[in-house]
Amino acid sequence: MYKKYDDPSYFDNRELSWLEFNQRVLDEAMNNQNPLFERIKFLSIVSSNLDEFIMVRVASLKEQVNVGYEKKDIAGLTPKKQLDMIAKRTHELVEEQYNHYQHEIVPMFKKKNIHLIHIDALTNEQEDYLEDYFNEVIYPVLTPLAVDSSRPFPLILNKSLNVAILLERTGEEVFATVQVPSVLPRTIEIPNQGEKFKVFVMLEDVIRHFMQRLFVGYTALCAYPYRITRNADLSIDEQDADDLLIEVEKSVKKRKWGEAIRLEIDTTMDGRLLGILQSSLAIHDMDIYHIHGPLDLTFLMKLYDLKGFMKLKYEAYTPSTPRDLLGEENIFDRIRRRDIFMHHPYESFSPVVSLIKKAAKDSRVLAIKQTLYRVSGQSPIIKALAEAAESGKQVTVLVELKARFDEENNIQWARRLEKSGCHVIYGLVGLKTHAKVTLIVRMENNGIRRYIHLGTGNYNDMTAKHYTDMGILTCNEKVGADASAVFNTLSGYSEPPKLNKLIMAPNGLRKKCMELIEQEEKHALQGKKAKIVAKMNSLCDPEIMKALYKAASAGVEMELIIRGICGIKPDIKDISESITIRSIVGRYLEHSRIFYFYNDGHEDIYLSSADWMPRNFNRRVELFFPIEDERIKERLKHILIILLQDNVKAKLKTHNGDYIKIEQSGNHTMDSQDYFLNLAKKSVKSYAADSETEAFIPIRI
Repeated sequence: MYKKYDDPSYFDNRELSWLEFNQRVLDEAMNNQNPLFERIKFLSIVSSNLDEFIMVRVASLKEQVNVGYEKKDIAGLTPKKQLDMIAKRTHELVEEQYNHYQHEIVPMFKKKNIHLIHIDALTNEQEDYLEDYFNEVIYPVLTPLAVDSSRPFPLILNKSLNVAILLERTGEEVFATVQVPSVLPRTIEIPNQGEKFKVFVMLEDVIRHFMQRLFVGYTALCAYPYRITRNADLSIDEQDADDLLIEVEKSVKKRKWGEAIRLEIDTTMDGRLLGILQSSLAIHDMDIYHIHGPLDLTFLMKLYDLKGFMKLKYEAYTPSTPRDLLGEENIFDRIRRRDIFMHHPYESFSPVVSLIKKAAKDSRVLAIKQTLYRVSGQSPIIKALAEAAESGKQVTVLVELKARFDEENNIQWARRLEKSGCHVIYGLVGLKTHAKVTLIVRMENNGIRRYIHLGTGNYNDMTAKHYTDMGILTCNEKVGADASAVFNTLSGYSEPPKLNKLIMAPNGLRKKCMELIEQEEKHALQGKKAKIVAKMNSLCDPEIMKALYKAASAGVEMELIIRGICGIKPDIKDISESITIRSIVGRYLEHSRIFYFYNDGHEDIYLSSADWMPRNFNRRVELFFPIEDERIKERLKHILIILLQDNVKAKLKTHNGDYIKIEQSGNHTMDSQDYFLNLAKKSVKSYAADSETEAFIPIRI
């Protein structure tokens, strides 16, 4: 069926496509239209993104190479070839990142009265202060580790910053290492009396400066920082796990000591030290990164929080009350009147939290059921669920223990909820539960009524301020019945349910998406207008990509808004000439998933927790839900139109995989995130003035 579309040249490799997304993040760090502190935030994100990419994706490819796996991916690349190309591209990316840091950011800091300096540039008074700080604060925390015949090379903690030292005594050279304490600030502010500018030195430089005091009787010949990254991809046999909570806990601990797969060193490191590190860690040359600057730029996120520099950030914004809830007194009454739509972070996530808090205290509420994938450190939702259980309500919470890098956090919440009396479940064997759904069962005058929240993003009150997501509140009976069936499947041994409105992965989502794509293809072949607009984080599922190419070849117009990984290419002759692909990277992380199908004028619109990736279709519990309220459909169409008009933060993908800026015609500029932010503000003002001027006019996409 799809043989015509199997040519590897039609597809981009998943990993290399992700690296190009990280390039777009770096582009925002280099964008001088962004405030300085926002630029260093993007620079920090580039580093944290690369850490995770290497710990998981590169680690997985290395494992494939180690076991002799040579199957090519859809782009025709073997795991070995992918690793070679990834290493080359990553080295380029890191070099560009540090060039920008050294030649642009550091000088700009200085202009804004922030001086990141070397210890040699301190005054005598400042060095005296630093010596006291070292003796009183740093020294007691340090643990120097020597390496000799009786003390083998130590296990170096994943992502920890360390200092390698070459020591000498009586003509013999020995190696030692000291971990830079993560419990201490990475940047140390030095008193600068009488001056208006702030002075900082790096913690590792202070340790190097006073290194000799750690090794009395030896001569410290040289000392340089280094950092290693380890394989952190968890491997859990759920079938044989008697207690998944304990198994995940064990695996998280192992993550700290996985195989070393990247070594970052100061570019001036002595060759003798490098040789010892490389042989001890068994690191390949291509996995060594020579860094010209401070290792691990995630420390810049701490500088972002410096007080007194608000003018160097985006203007502070407090999310508005969702327009559908303006004037709301009782949220249950409002939901009964009509479905509620919320667009975060422009509109506040607080109503979702408030709904769960209200349900916890409402004597009419009999039960609360909720899925939790990633929650904040001090989650008010967890607290409300615990209170509900303690008051005697039936509370069922699915906590996804396998949410990568949130496992420890979720283990803590699971235990707390269990102690409160909640029924905590961990989902289905072999699947991650990624769906975002809450079900509240309430006894009312005319019987039981179910209130449902469905969303595209996590129940995390903190990330909801920084991620663009969407959610609906409804008491539609069919949706309520579907939500109950979904929870019964997750908590018991029910067969996959036959649902009325919701579509669930892994059972029906792929089939439904294929049907919707093929429906547009059929209309195009009949000479009718056919169009797909899809917004998601990633697109790399082979079957879906081939179906999109087939539909495009039939004449279906496609406009894809894909933030990250995108495996298909536009403008391939006779294959994808009707496809445009854009990526939006801006102040907020684009996270919502919206799917529009013209359907011969009937216009089907869905929201979802799922991207079009193999894992979402095959290995996750996801929900894909239709929007049937005409008012909300019009609003979503308006949102898509604005996203497609973005010519400030959006970039278009070319057929060779590059992303280029969109030309701005005349004075017309559209920053979609700024637009939605201002629209949310205006909605509140127009409501206060009892005006309907912000109502959306129906727009045909």
